[in-house]
Amino acid sequence: MRRGPLVTAAAAGVLCANSLPHLATAAAGRTMLTPLAGRDSPAAVNALWGSTNLLAGLVLMRAASGRPAEAGTAREAFGIGVVAFSAWAVMGERLLGFNSAPHPDGPP
Repeated sequence: MRRGPLVTAAAAGVLCANSLPHLATAAAGRTMLTPLAGRDSPAAVNALWGSTNLLAGLVLMRAASGRPAEAGTAREAFGIGVVAFSAWAVMGERLLGFNSAPHPDGPP
């Protein structure tokens, strides 16, 4: 499999993994950081951001899958993207407190 589809599949994994905390936040009616509305993005913005990431990830995965013989390799690259994003998200939250650090104006 060429490198381009592998990178595309890994990017798809990153986008799909990123969608889940935003969609969960939206379902819970809470706030969470998004690039659309900042740190206190409301549930509706998180639903939009999460849905956009999920759709983009699925479209990229479809493009990356190519021939049936390459589908397994694309799924592996997708999984690497999921793991990479998940590790970044956990470490970023732990070290930088993206969403768990005390808010300067008090609790949201």
